[in-house]
Amino acid sequence: MGSAAANTHVPVRAVGSARLQAGGSYAALLNGVEPHGGNQDALARRLGCRPDELLDASASLVPFGPPSWLTRQVAAALSGSALRCYPDREQWELCLGIARAHGLDPAQVLPGNGAAELFTWAARDAATTGCAWLCAPGFADYHRALSTWDAQFSSLPLPLQWQHQSSWSFPSITPSLGEVAALWITNPHNPTGQLWTRCSLEPLLDRFAFVVADEAFLPLTPGGEAESLVPLLRRYPNLVVIRSLTKLLAIAGLRLGYALGDPARLQAWQGWRDPWPVNGLAAAAGTAWFANRARADRWTQRVQRWTAREGAWFEQQLASLPGITPMPSAANYLLIRGERNGDPVSLQPLREALETRHRILLRDCRSFQGLDEAWLRIGYQSRRDNRRIIRAMRQELSGHRR
Repeated sequence: MGSAAANTHVPVRAVGSARLQAGGSYAALLNGVEPHGGNQDALARRLGCRPDELLDASASLVPFGPPSWLTRQVAAALSGSALRCYPDREQWELCLGIARAHGLDPAQVLPGNGAAELFTWAARDAATTGCAWLCAPGFADYHRALSTWDAQFSSLPLPLQWQHQSSWSFPSITPSLGEVAALWITNPHNPTGQLWTRCSLEPLLDRFAFVVADEAFLPLTPGGEAESLVPLLRRYPNLVVIRSLTKLLAIAGLRLGYALGDPARLQAWQGWRDPWPVNGLAAAAGTAWFANRARADRWTQRVQRWTAREGAWFEQQLASLPGITPMPSAANYLLIRGERNGDPVSLQPLREALETRHRILLRDCRSFQGLDEAWLRIGYQSRRDNRRIIRAMRQELSGHRR
């Protein structure tokens, strides 16, 4: 989105029925498409291979993680009390570490079983607030969470053309609310990779009764922390920021995220959930991460350098492929669009060929509302594996032209 698109006035419209029904609109949105990347085991069974034979660019994890020093901390926890004892239900040490890292009070922190679990409780709040507004395209798990509570929703369609910038302004929203409403924001946005500026997001906090800011990919994004909404938490009790360590540390199997927000709100969430949502090993990893700030900062800087380096190189390589238009991204993934003579072209045959002939997984974007079969998302890998992806794509696209 260039400077012109940054000032676009975006209408809000209802999508499907006025209410998400469990097993109804959410299922229709997915239409049989996997809502998440990283489903290696199921795909390996279908393809008749081992999971470790697959190059998974459908999920956006740091390819050179987890940090070795953090792995040692988790291994040490195995021989301690992390397996034998029930986890601390309050996760006090972990909350204290997170609070110190963000300059907050521990009461403003709630660790979770990944960001997905915390979305469920955010959705319960949103269901009582009014119509939840979701950006389109947007992450399907928000729909999943809202459907759990039979919540109302509307769609906020985003422009699907944008230019290179280090950050983008969130589109202006013009209609009157008409009702108390909730808004879900992803920053950087998933799947577009656009990094919204804090100054363009802050006015939304005065317009909505409840705002959920998903910053799962923000620590991986160069310049991302400068646009975080965390510094606004003290002034806006209607704001909740949700983060995940899954992507930054490549620890998806441990399931660890956290919410930052108003203590009374988070205390209510704690009362709704299972007694021990964060297991002992995940807690040990998170506590070690936030206790070793110098190591953590060095790791984060390394990750952000990788994002910037591989993003620039990868976009250039993709732009040289026939029929592929890569979209600018600040995050560690980017969207590509199939296009010929200005018309959209399905990329599903390419995705399927990469899976079956090359054992490479790209993200099917049909689970993102507003995107169709002409779009795929690619998570950055090591340079060696990114070259492998480009070679396979070039081979298949050249074959399609013959």
